[in-house]
Parts: sequence; structure tokens; C-alpha cells
Amino acid sequence: MKLRSLLFVPADSAHKFTKASTCGADALILDLEDSVAPGRKSFARDHVKELLGGGPRDWSFLVRTNPFGTGLTLADLAAVVRPGLDGILIPKVNGVEDVELISHYVDVLEVANGVTPGHVKLLVVATETPAAMIGFSGYTRPNKRLVAMTWGAEDLGAALGALTNKEPGGEWTFPYQVARAQCLFAAGAAGVQALETLYGDFKDPEGLAESCRIARRDGFVGRIAIHPNQVATINTSFTPSEADLAHARRVVAAFAASPDVGTIGIDGKMYDMPHLTAARRALASVGEGGGS
Repeated sequence: MKLRSLLFVPADSAHKFTKASTCGADALILDLEDSVAPGRKSFARDHVKELLGGGPRDWSFLVRTNPFGTGLTLADLAAVVRPGLDGILIPKVNGVEDVELISHYVDVLEVANGVTPGHVKLLVVATETPAAMIGFSGYTRPNKRLVAMTWGAEDLGAALGALTNKEPGGEWTFPYQVARAQCLFAAGAAGVQALETLYGDFKDPEGLAESCRIARRDGFVGRIAIHPNQVATINTSFTPSEADLAHARRVVAAFAASPDVGTIGIDGKMYDMPHLTAARRALASVGEGGGS
């Protein structure tokens, strides 16, 4: 599942869905949680069911359900796990146990609703509760459905009683730097994609591009968007440049030509196995095999 850009869309808004579906995002997240008022939850579920019955699309169809504790999670899953759904974004997880429970529910619902077993994947917002922050070690247990992890600061800040999550210069305060790093480490341990959190100012493309540059530098492979205007910048930022790809091909080719060595010199610089892994990952991100 390609996940450079994932755009949130309120699940009860036909107008916003129509606009979002042509913006170039790799995935749309139809949101049943925060962007839908309590009195419109049932309408939003029915709207998602209707949209899932649409024709072919060139993006992944994801749904963010309401979290455990609201009493709405099972109704959400029962409504949306049907042909056309590609994944569930689970908010406010307390740990991998929540992921495993959702996975079991989806096992049953796929069979009941005629979905190919194992098709629906899971993504988690992994840092929204204090309990989540001390339970990351559980993600070393493999889960057949889990494909990506992202993080968020707003709900965690509310739970902690924080006055703000940003420094005067705009940087994350220390607790949220920890949350971001823990998400990145946990995704690596789980062998899934790490996705950067949203960038709140959708009228600041330069700031978004710089934030994406830092995120990609640190190991994130994609990002949440909150407005269609952010999608193009995110896609560009998380797509290797032609120069990056050309270099990656050289690294892979050099190691393929000397399979019995662990270190190779290219243009006066030494490259070893971690560089080969990074080169293969860059090529895989654009559909090139790059060897094994």
C-alpha cells in the first residue's frame, strides 16, 4: 500500500469527498471520529457505505473509526468492512492489544461481508494516550494486518493537561519530540511504514515542505494531510529525486557486481550494508526491485 500522502475527509461531506478524490493523494481517510458531530455519526457511516460501492479508484480507501471507549467502534467496523475498503485507521490505541482486537473483529467481518480475507489493513495513531507511550514494546509482536503507524500530539496533550505542545519558535516541546521518536522506533520494530503527523497550517507550503524534508531525513515515508492543497507538496517531498534514484541504482549495481564483499568504494566514499538497504528502499518506493 503506497502511503506518501493520506488526506483526511469528513465522512459526512459529499462535497469534500468529491474534491478530495481527484487531488492526487495516495489514500483518503474517511473520518468517522473527530470531524463528525455526534448527531451525524449514523449518517456518516451510511455515507461511507455508499461511497465504498463506487467504481475503480487510483487511491486507497481508508476509514478512521471512533476509538474504544466511545461505544461506537463496533458499529463503525460493521458498517464499513465491506468490498471497497482498503484499511482502517485506529485512533487512540493504548497498545498493540487494541490492534489485535480490531484485527480479530475484521477477520469476522471480512468473511461475513464478502471481503477477501486479509485484504483490509490496519494503521494506528500510536501516541494519543499516556498508556500508549509506555506500551511500544508490544509492537515487536507481528500483526498480519498492520501496515503503518503515525502519531499525534493534540489528544496526548489534552490527556496530559499540557498548556501547549510547541515552543515559541514552532518546534515540538520535549514530550512530543519523544512521542514522535517513539512512533518512528516502534514502526521500525514492527516492520511497517512510519507516517509523519499533520502540518496544521495549510496555507504555508514552504513550512510544510521544510517539515517534510526533516521528516523524510529522520525516516518517515509519508504524511497525513488535512487539506487537498497539501497533497502535491507531500507527494513531492516523499518521492526520491532522479538524482537520488540514480545514486541508489549505482549502489545496488556496485554490490551486485561484487557479491562477496561487504564494503564498496564509490567516488571516493565507502558504502556498506546499511547503505545498500537504504538504496533498495529508495528504489522500492518507486516500484523498482533493486535486488535482494
